[in-house]
Amino acid sequence: MAGDVRDRMVQSAVVLLAKKGVQATSFSEVLEASGAPRGSLYHHFPGGKDELIAAAVDLAGDGAIALLDGLEGRPNAEILDEFLAMWRSVLNRSQFSAGCSVLAVTIAPSSPALLDHAATVFRAWRGRLSELLRAGGLAEADARRFATTVVAASEGAVVLSRAEQNFEAFDLVSDDLRAQLASFA
Repeated sequence: MAGDVRDRMVQSAVVLLAKKGVQATSFSEVLEASGAPRGSLYHHFPGGKDELIAAAVDLAGDGAIALLDGLEGRPNAEILDEFLAMWRSVLNRSQFSAGCSVLAVTIAPSSPALLDHAATVFRAWRGRLSELLRAGGLAEADARRFATTVVAASEGAVVLSRAEQNFEAFDLVSDDLRAQLASFA
């Protein structure tokens, strides 16, 4: 039961980070969104807001890794399309009001430790994506470079789509990434 409360708080923090960023995400909002009792805050997160944000970054990061793990053995074009579909779904479900919780931590980090935490998650995404692309036939250097491009470009495309409130930039970036992947063949 206590784990459920903690899990709900972390899940709520992921959503709030994706929508509002670190600075605008308060403990009060997390409690309200999760339905958790006020006393549970420091019980589950004795390290305060940074501990909660770190747990949210881990959850968001693990979600993307789980998606990538489920794509093992699939063709590189499918891996790319599924990774992009994940971000398109975030934008669609939120009606362009949410982006990446991990990216949110980098915009106005409340601590160097959280910035390092976000960097670790991004490195994990790039690393796992690179492994999958190598298994799909890309040379190691190409896989590393393209994985970094995919993560950076998709994050930027999400930001532009949120700002413009449409998929135009996202679709243009997606098309360019597909063309770049095809050029490796």
